[in-house]
Amino acid sequence: MKEKKNHIDSLKQGQRIARTATVVILLLAAIKFVIGYCFESSILIADAYHSSVDALAIFASWFGLWIAGGKKSKRFPYGLYKAETFVTLIIGGMITWAGIENLFDGYKRLFHLEIPPGFPLFPLSVSLLSLVVAYFIATKEKEIGDAINSRALLANASETFFDIATSFVVMAGILLTYARVPYVEGSVVIIIASLIIWLGIKNVWISVLLLLDANLDPKLRSEIEEMISRLEGVKDIHEIKIRQSGPFKMVECEIATSPSISVYKAHNLADTVERLVTTAHREIESVFVHVEPSKKDTASAIIPVEDMNGLQSKVHGHFGRAPYFIILKIHGDRADIEDFYLNEFLDKEMHIGVKVIRAVIGHGLDVLFTSQIGELSFHMLKDNFVDIYRVQEHMNVQEVIDKYRAGELTQITAPTHSLEESRIMQEVAK
Repeated sequence: MKEKKNHIDSLKQGQRIARTATVVILLLAAIKFVIGYCFESSILIADAYHSSVDALAIFASWFGLWIAGGKKSKRFPYGLYKAETFVTLIIGGMITWAGIENLFDGYKRLFHLEIPPGFPLFPLSVSLLSLVVAYFIATKEKEIGDAINSRALLANASETFFDIATSFVVMAGILLTYARVPYVEGSVVIIIASLIIWLGIKNVWISVLLLLDANLDPKLRSEIEEMISRLEGVKDIHEIKIRQSGPFKMVECEIATSPSISVYKAHNLADTVERLVTTAHREIESVFVHVEPSKKDTASAIIPVEDMNGLQSKVHGHFGRAPYFIILKIHGDRADIEDFYLNEFLDKEMHIGVKVIRAVIGHGLDVLFTSQIGELSFHMLKDNFVDIYRVQEHMNVQEVIDKYRAGELTQITAPTHSLEESRIMQEVAK
């Protein structure tokens, strides 16, 4: 609930800056037009036209953020966030149009020189005011756009920063025109117009990709995959999808875990994944996690054994009291021994199995083969998503592997003896 409230607050914050910028820039455009008309400055009139287009584009972004802030409904269960992306598409078109207009205007200025009747003090003052206002608006738009991840505001901020350069050009053009210098003004306007066109096309292209659910953030996907893979219980990650929906992102992922865990534990694992991802990335609005049973071709297994004789080692009759443990990787048609672990806790009086598990759990265990296991060890392994299979004492490791591949082993679904029975066995062992 708190996360949803933060998202709504972010949208409202974006709406406020877009609304304020629209009013301010529209007012500036009107001032430019009046001063340009009164002092016969066609450059300032053209700049007023350009500012009007900017104001319209910012208004469009406010409108998109306002729509995106609407509540979810049965008709729109994912919200209206994509309205902001759609409006960004329109903004990109407007920016491109404004750039083309400036391009033609710059071409005309190459061959036409208008000389003002006197020193253009008021036109220069208005251009300077426009420059200062554009800087503050662009800075605020970028700050809020980054904060709420709004592509529309970021697009407007980029265009407004270009307006700063345009204001310099306008001021230079006014002065150069007064000094009777030809060509310079038109050439610079053409360069800036070309950059504006490129910016507009870029925003149109990105918006189209986002509306088609393209993943434009492969780095984020890699970060999420690495983050999830470190979670206990996640045996594999089959797929991660990221879609941009307005200022927010939606994530879908499919993970694999132990096929024997309960529905409750699978649900808890999915909740953990969702909480981890949304906490680490504030721009992610929701995470849908689909949990599948693991079907890996490779399993990491541990077996309590009596001796160290490779795959001919004999299975010990009790997990915690075994003198050795063999850790191996079981592939499709072969098994590779990774390590032999000496049970250094045999001289301990209590909870030997638990101590062994803590020592070997870092191997990323998937399976335990044993004939007996106590209550604490059983639950600790289950909490770490390890499947436990029953095998007969004195079987060799190769026989265990063959029966596991053939599906002839049954899972141990409850401890073979209670905590009290474990204490009695420890007393007898003494």
